[in-house]
Amino acid sequence: MTHEDFMKEAIKLSVENVEKGGGPFGAVIVKDGKIVGKGANSVTSHNDPTAHAEIMAIRNAAKELGTFDLSECTIYTSCEPCPMCLGAVYWARLSKMYYGNTKTDAAKIGFDDAFIYKEMELPLEKRSIPAKQLLHDEAYIAFKMWEENPDKIEY
Repeated sequence: MTHEDFMKEAIKLSVENVEKGGGPFGAVIVKDGKIVGKGANSVTSHNDPTAHAEIMAIRNAAKELGTFDLSECTIYTSCEPCPMCLGAVYWARLSKMYYGNTKTDAAKIGFDDAFIYKEMELPLEKRSIPAKQLLHDEAYIAFKMWEENPDKIEY
């Protein structure tokens, strides 16, 4: 299969999802020429604001492959990822990404993430959601334990 074939599968998932009443987003993850994970936007059907197509595909691929490291995989997504999904693409260590629609296309139909990108650039005290550090010493205990654990699984 070609890059275009895999992208067509992601687009097909997005179209089928709209037909079922979901959002217009689909994604597939490929390793060694085989689809190992698929996902469609499931925010409303799962009542889960993190259930974007890319996240669902990453979860499914990681489960299928039995690893959180997807560095030998490529993601094909029907739209340029939002900030959350882009972060997940990096955390999963996907090696390559192909997308169909742009974030500008998404904004035109009501999926505008510009405000999140702007918020991320602001210092914490200027963001629209107030954030204040609390109980640092107590929270740091887990970090210290992690740092000293010789059996930890690095990621």
